[in-house]
Amino acid sequence: MTRRSSGMFSTWAEAQRHLQQAQLAERRELERPRPVEERIPTRGGREQQASHRRYRDAQAARRTTELEARVSELEGLLALGCRAPAFRLAAMLRPEHVQAYDPGDLAYPVPMPDPAAFQTQPGWGFSASRRAQAQQEAQARYAQAWQAAQAAEAQRQQRLAAHRAQHDRWAAAQLDEVRRHNAGVTDLETALRTGDAEAAVEFFSAALYASTAWPADLPRRLTASYDRGARQLVLDWELPRFDVVPAAKYVRYMPSVDRDKETARPVTQRRALYRSVLAQCLLLVLHELFAADSYGLLDSVAVNGFVDDHDPVTGRRAQPVLATVAADRAAFAGLHLERVSAVDCLVEGLRGQLSARPDQMAAVRPGRTPQDVGSDVVTHGAGVDAGEPDLYAMDPIAFEGLVADLFRAMGMDAVTTRRSNDGGVDVDALDPAPIRGGRIVVQVKRYRNTVPPTAVRDLYGTVQHRGANKGVLVTTSSFGPSARAFAEGKPLELIAGPELVDLLRRHGLRGRLGDPSQGPAQPVRDADTPAGPGTRTGSGARNGPAPRTGPGPRTVPDPRRPEPAGHNTLGMTWSGPVPLDVCALVCEGSRVLGDDWFVFYNNPRTPDGAVRTATGSGPDKAAIDVAFEALPDRADRLVIVAAVDPEAAPGADLTGFTGACIRLLDGDGQEQGRLDVSDGRPLETALVLGSFRRRANGDWDFVMGGKGYRDGLAQLLGDFGVDAT
Repeated sequence: MTRRSSGMFSTWAEAQRHLQQAQLAERRELERPRPVEERIPTRGGREQQASHRRYRDAQAARRTTELEARVSELEGLLALGCRAPAFRLAAMLRPEHVQAYDPGDLAYPVPMPDPAAFQTQPGWGFSASRRAQAQQEAQARYAQAWQAAQAAEAQRQQRLAAHRAQHDRWAAAQLDEVRRHNAGVTDLETALRTGDAEAAVEFFSAALYASTAWPADLPRRLTASYDRGARQLVLDWELPRFDVVPAAKYVRYMPSVDRDKETARPVTQRRALYRSVLAQCLLLVLHELFAADSYGLLDSVAVNGFVDDHDPVTGRRAQPVLATVAADRAAFAGLHLERVSAVDCLVEGLRGQLSARPDQMAAVRPGRTPQDVGSDVVTHGAGVDAGEPDLYAMDPIAFEGLVADLFRAMGMDAVTTRRSNDGGVDVDALDPAPIRGGRIVVQVKRYRNTVPPTAVRDLYGTVQHRGANKGVLVTTSSFGPSARAFAEGKPLELIAGPELVDLLRRHGLRGRLGDPSQGPAQPVRDADTPAGPGTRTGSGARNGPAPRTGPGPRTVPDPRRPEPAGHNTLGMTWSGPVPLDVCALVCEGSRVLGDDWFVFYNNPRTPDGAVRTATGSGPDKAAIDVAFEALPDRADRLVIVAAVDPEAAPGADLTGFTGACIRLLDGDGQEQGRLDVSDGRPLETALVLGSFRRRANGDWDFVMGGKGYRDGLAQLLGDFGVDAT
């Protein structure tokens, strides 16, 4: 029987693993240059071109450096991993310490009024009765201020006492949880000393999964079993795929075409390095396990290394074994791993097997497998099984309960609300942390399609109505630009599906978004998903040449095909009298998907209706409707451009194009935010205003453009693969 690891080791190891991944993502984000084109001062064409070339040369050099660093990391994987500290059970112990109480502003008493500030100074000529009256009025004001201050002080003391009691309850619960955890670690250590098979598998699995010896982006999925009689650990270990070795060797900038050119790494070099990486991985697994075994549980270890990929013949998911080895402790102890040739050591020194062509998934016969041991088989790491529920398929009430469990795992008091009269709140949470804590209202949306901005606005209204400190919207899907723009600067937090899964795993809970083996989930709307906001009517076309990308015929949109729901409107406004054509290009990278995916006056909509021209309203001089959720899966960029209309203004340039911005409007025409774009420059007649780029979690971010063109729209389109002749 195979089961997922779910004990204390599993929870702790999962948390450590996700912490490493979060640190890697944060480091990469800090190192990544901002995806905004360089703003070059307009001092002359030659100086501008020189500045642009220096910038692009530097970018190409940076990419080459990254490629070289990746290769060095793979070449030194084993040597660097051997220097990492061995896993010890003591690493799981938590200090019995909780955050000290900090009352914040509640620590300061309310100041009492100063009687001297209420003394009157009547002017000359005041009668005795008038002075007495003024004195009485001053005394009355002082008495009123003193009573108000006393009442405020009494209220402060009540709030302080309640706040302290709340902190004491939270601290006691935290300390109790730490002590229970440490007691569990002690029990597990006792089980290890007696040779308990289940405890051994959990311990060694956690040692590998939470290890700091591996690059954080390498897979660490495993299946293991422990043969107590033979004192042998048997495991299947996931290996990286062939694409772990960079296909490019270096990058250089080609100024003649204004593009980067990648020089391919020789295939023989990639294959040799890949075989070395696989051998290093198996040797590092053996080193980690023997180093962690401070209880004398292992006489030998058998490892089968597999890859999770697709069979090139059938196209179906496959997990071929590319390397296998069984090593005795005595033989392995005599190796100096930092100096060996990994392939020779694995094949010749340890008599293991390594695929001759792992890049083509040529499998080898595995040795002993965990299922051969006969006892319980435990899996650890990513994967799909009955123990990890599909969030899309969960009962809505169960899903709300899972979200409440997540908030409780994060140290908050959380309860689900009643199904009726809940006022738009699915989970009530209370963060006991001083100063930054308080009441949190949570709405849960088990959607597949993008959450409409109306849901975010409704949550903000609920936060204000309930007097909460924060509102959190949790969904299995994603948020569009309008929703993100509305939440900016407000006490709102939006948690999309991938972020939710990451939080669940980081806090020892389970959940997945569909079945990864079936590819991306289809955007089928749940029954509880509201209809999208209304759409707008596109503007008519005018006569003009149709751009083309090749000799193929144009696709004629089917008028019977329903328009996708959930359009946002991008309203363009600018100062200056220059007449402009505003267009949109649906791209994959820097190339338009096809001539039908360039939306302008002569092609007012894409074939699927996801992008279409619209009539500007209010201050907008032009507009485009976009249903981001309906864009094709391969589309990762929506580029917005503007060009001088040569018929309406022959000889004009973009000098007067200033104060420009894009207004984000929902389906009801309500403004959700504004995006600034670059001003125009002399002699230029076309300009990239900016692009919406799809993130890994499905959200879309806006990146400001600024690149201008002197030869108008035709030159701009050429950069995106459109032939406008």
